[in-house]
Amino acid sequence: MTSSKGPRGLPTKDQIAKFLRESPGEVSRREIARAFNVKGDDRALLRTMLKEMETDGKLNRRGPKRVHAAGALPEILPIDIMSVDSDGDMLCLPAGWEGESEPPMIRLAFRDAEKIKPAPGVGDRLLARLKPAGDDSFDAKIIKPIGKGAHRFLAVFRKTKFGGVAEPVERRARNTFTIDRAEARDAKDGDLVWVEAAPPRASGPGRARVREIAGHVDDEHAFTLIALAAHGAPVDLPADVIAEAERAKAPGMDGRTDLRATPLLTIDPEDAKDHDDAVFAAPDDDAKNPGGWKITVAIADVSWFVRPGSRLDKEAQQRGNSIYLPDRVVPMLPERLSNDLCSLREGVDRPCIAVEMVIDADGRKLGHRFMRAMMRSAAKLSYAQAQQIIGDPSKTGPVAETVRHLYAAFQTRWKERAKRAPLDLDLPERKIILNKDGTVAQIIRRERYDAHRLIEEFMILANVAAAETLEQKKTPQIYRVHDTPDPEKLNSVRDYLEDLDYTLAKGAVRPAQFNQILKIAGDRGQQEMISDVVLRSQRQAVYATDNVGHFGLNLARYSHFTSPIRRYADLTIHRALTSACGLGEGGQTAEEAARLQKTAEMISDLERRAIAIEREANDRYLAGFLEDKIGEEFSGRIRGVTRFGLFVMLDETGADGFVPARTLGPERYEFYEEKHALIGAQLGGAYRLGQAVRVKLMEAAPLRGGLTFEMISDPIEDPDFKPSTRRRPMRDPRQRGGYPGAKRDRRPAKGGKKKKR
Repeated sequence: MTSSKGPRGLPTKDQIAKFLRESPGEVSRREIARAFNVKGDDRALLRTMLKEMETDGKLNRRGPKRVHAAGALPEILPIDIMSVDSDGDMLCLPAGWEGESEPPMIRLAFRDAEKIKPAPGVGDRLLARLKPAGDDSFDAKIIKPIGKGAHRFLAVFRKTKFGGVAEPVERRARNTFTIDRAEARDAKDGDLVWVEAAPPRASGPGRARVREIAGHVDDEHAFTLIALAAHGAPVDLPADVIAEAERAKAPGMDGRTDLRATPLLTIDPEDAKDHDDAVFAAPDDDAKNPGGWKITVAIADVSWFVRPGSRLDKEAQQRGNSIYLPDRVVPMLPERLSNDLCSLREGVDRPCIAVEMVIDADGRKLGHRFMRAMMRSAAKLSYAQAQQIIGDPSKTGPVAETVRHLYAAFQTRWKERAKRAPLDLDLPERKIILNKDGTVAQIIRRERYDAHRLIEEFMILANVAAAETLEQKKTPQIYRVHDTPDPEKLNSVRDYLEDLDYTLAKGAVRPAQFNQILKIAGDRGQQEMISDVVLRSQRQAVYATDNVGHFGLNLARYSHFTSPIRRYADLTIHRALTSACGLGEGGQTAEEAARLQKTAEMISDLERRAIAIEREANDRYLAGFLEDKIGEEFSGRIRGVTRFGLFVMLDETGADGFVPARTLGPERYEFYEEKHALIGAQLGGAYRLGQAVRVKLMEAAPLRGGLTFEMISDPIEDPDFKPSTRRRPMRDPRQRGGYPGAKRDRRPAKGGKKKKR
């Protein structure tokens, strides 16, 4: 045993080890001697101490005269970006880390990352200079990007006697990877693990190493865990964010309009846990506006509690929005706010930002004003309850009267909507109902009531009022924009519709033109089919500081104001209104205003991420629900056409699956993008976008969320068919079960024996 105490005036071994840990990379013996003022004969004793430390494993030698702390990193090295924390900083690992201990934490500040164009992201590899930051962590400064790091993916670990096998959960992944016992990091059979692919070998299966254990495949929440982890979405809120929310206190009445005597109502889904909007309507008492209405929309005052630059604000910005999954909600804000202080509970005083709007007898908005207020919800209603009151004149009392006033104001407003003619795509919605064990009990179609349309219409009106006010006050804002359809997509849709005897005028289109086609499609029993086509012609709505209007709603200006509990965009609008209208504390800061475009781009990306997570989680639940129904037949509709096959959505459950083109029968099918169709090369039978079909379920893979179908329905005739000359045609397609109405090819596989006739 060697002593940690140095002789005479020499430093102790612990002091030397600390010095090495805090030094960037290797240091020379001379640098150590200079740092501790070691001179003369003491230098020989220092060399002896360093040799003892090397024997004890406290340092490593690099060359004859240079040393570094055991496990230490060089000053300059390649690093891989592995994740992004709640502050937007990037957490990195040394590229190809081989240490037996946990790798040191390397943090790359988002301000430094922003200087690189294009900005680096998860999976990128950088050459960086490291600077010790204390507690065995480092800050990184980028020298230059050097490409992509090792592929990192989520997989199911299956234990073997040699280690294990990683089965990727990504839908498109088909290969498995072997994992040596030393690289398994104590993973158990069935664990969901983050693995990193090793460099490929010349032959044999791919290899990988386990980086992190994320959960277990049998966990009740495995399907949502996979979807969230695959997209890098944070789940649990950091402790300091929760603590900041717990310290929040409701404001008093100073500077607030008292709306507590106004019977504002919340109308939400039955299972809603947060209520961030309330509505009220009454006839306008102004004699100059006969038949007009006053409508009040009150929204939870989130901006009072979540101030720019706070931990709550930074976390909310990094999340962008809440994510709604069958088994949980991943919130943007802690429950103390979303389900309590910012939830407009029945009979409880709650701060809000309200807008009072006046409409005339034709539904046109004549004016509006914003206020910071205190309200007290008179009732918490579900859509079904509100609809029941609308249809039952025997109901009496303040709540029933307010519901009827709301409905009457909505009917008035509906006149203006009819003239405005927004895009009328009323697509069906489905809800997954779970059992207590997390399995799917049933899939139901959500009923659409006038109560739904009433709330939607008043929220749209309030959002327009917010955008108009901020424009008038010349206050920077984030718009919700929906650009006109892409001309190339529009031409493709126009050709497709003409094939089905619909006419879409040349040049730019308006939503009303699509609505006319949808009306005709409804009369022909083709509304869902044509709705799919129209939907695919649309661009995606995004957030932006440059206003291009909202094509789908047919509005010149539109900003999201009505859901600040679950959307960061709405929170920025609340702050902008607070500043523009002089409503007190918590308004927009100059720094926030300067960053709005970057914020808009980021939250647009985060919205796309949330949509992908929700879709993939639903797909996995639906695949699990259908797993024991393999071999059964289902009705569905073709929702996508590619050269490789058809995507079919089942009518009953809304589950999506794939029909490979090679399984469509003996005829060779070719892809015609302009027709959104696969068409047989010899006989001309077609499978087209929106076509109703029957399919058989052949495979269900819940972990990947994938379903594979076999097509049962025969193709339809293509009126413009001409036999293909691209390849030599089959000898006689009809003898091999070709179109129309013939049986599938049942010839034995290559090498199999034919039965004697």
